[in-house]
Amino acid sequence: MNRSGPLLLVVFTLLLLGIASAQFRHTSYQVPYLPGEQQTVWLIEAKMNFMADPGPAQVMLTLPPEQSHFRFISENTASSGYGLKIDEAGQQRLAHWSKRYATGEQTLYYKMEVSSDPLRVVDATPPVQAVAPKWDEPYLTAANDLLAAALPISANSLTLAQRLIQLIGNNPRDQNAALLLSQFSAPELLARLLAQAGASARPVKVLLLEDGRRRRALSDMLEVWGDDQWHLLDPASGPVSRSVQLLLWQTDAPFVLDVIGGSRSRISFSVISQTRSALELSAQKNSPEEAPVFSLYSLPIEEQSMFKLIMLLPVGALVVVFMRIVIGIKTSGTFMPVLIAMSFLQTNLMPGLTSFLLVISVGLMIRTYLSRLNLLLVARIAALVVLVIGIISVVSVVSYRLGLIGGLTITFFPMIILAWTIERMSIIWEEEGPKEVLIQGSGSLFVATLAYLLMDEPVTRHLVFNFPEIHLCILALIVLLGRYTGYRLLELYRFESMK
Repeated sequence: MNRSGPLLLVVFTLLLLGIASAQFRHTSYQVPYLPGEQQTVWLIEAKMNFMADPGPAQVMLTLPPEQSHFRFISENTASSGYGLKIDEAGQQRLAHWSKRYATGEQTLYYKMEVSSDPLRVVDATPPVQAVAPKWDEPYLTAANDLLAAALPISANSLTLAQRLIQLIGNNPRDQNAALLLSQFSAPELLARLLAQAGASARPVKVLLLEDGRRRRALSDMLEVWGDDQWHLLDPASGPVSRSVQLLLWQTDAPFVLDVIGGSRSRISFSVISQTRSALELSAQKNSPEEAPVFSLYSLPIEEQSMFKLIMLLPVGALVVVFMRIVIGIKTSGTFMPVLIAMSFLQTNLMPGLTSFLLVISVGLMIRTYLSRLNLLLVARIAALVVLVIGIISVVSVVSYRLGLIGGLTITFFPMIILAWTIERMSIIWEEEGPKEVLIQGSGSLFVATLAYLLMDEPVTRHLVFNFPEIHLCILALIVLLGRYTGYRLLELYRFESMK
């Protein structure tokens, strides 16, 4: 393996780990790649009414099961005076309300929030072996005749269901189909016919999600097992398109609403849609147990605010590495521009530049006087720290008196960094002259400005905080740039005469 082999392997590994981990966080926890992404949320309300007999009352409501292409965000109830228990046993959940004494008309509400999630997949529960139903005559003969007509032109359970839907939906209707439909509903009839043929099917109830709909009822449909999954079919038209927003509500339970101790029960559904932040929804959907193992959102709020700045440091470091190694810009100190850019994030660019230049200019003049006192390095820097604090205090007070609120942001600059910058520039002035100070100082501010512009981008802030693994990709780029041995772009003017 040549000398560049291990380097390329390290770079490729870091990039692969960073990208794969970010994609996993995006698909598994629904963390959006871009800030400001919006997602549609369906608010569903089930309203239950019944007339209670004087005495105890119990209400059982079948709740929708976990299913592919939908995520349940939250659920709550409004039922004054009733106790509530959610039964999670089995695939079909059940809400059970109870009250010791109820009389007259009763109204209960169940509300839930659901979002569409095309990437969510829930493992389907395989059905038990289909058992042939019992038929009385003349229904048995009619069922056998329908199956005899559909089986030869079908290949599996799904196509058999489609052929049966066509047969019972023909106009004029087949006599056998008309006879059977007089006894059974269409979904129940199809499920029985498919079971008679050895296929697994079940009648289900679904809720059509349409914005602004009120007092809707559940729709009867059919699910057929095939290719290790359940296929939803409309008993009137056949397979249902995925583009239609249908929430599966009832599968295995024998009822949607059951009332004990009351009469004239009824249920209706209302649906509205809202648009919400995809990032907030991601935090709502994932409980603490389901949250990513490495997530900065698990930290206290105060530490989160601190890390929102810290996580931007590698971005600034990448800018400095690129500008120094590839472009060839000189800076005062290797990573001084990153620290200046971090200060700009607190002060904003123009107030920060003005404040920085003012303090450095005044500091250099005072440092020229201190050099005549022949102080030791430590004492000289300590004296500069005290003087910088004094300069900042004076600038802040004067700015406030003049109504220049932007001048108050100068306090965000680190005192030690300002003092050390003044000391370093004064030494360069003495050793290499004012021209070099101007070159390195302007280079530092230019690189700091570029770093600030990149670090202040909403996309950058969003990615580095919500996808910490992005730093592996940044590290890979820094390692790759670290082996660059070509000419810097600003040095090419030396070869212009060779054209």
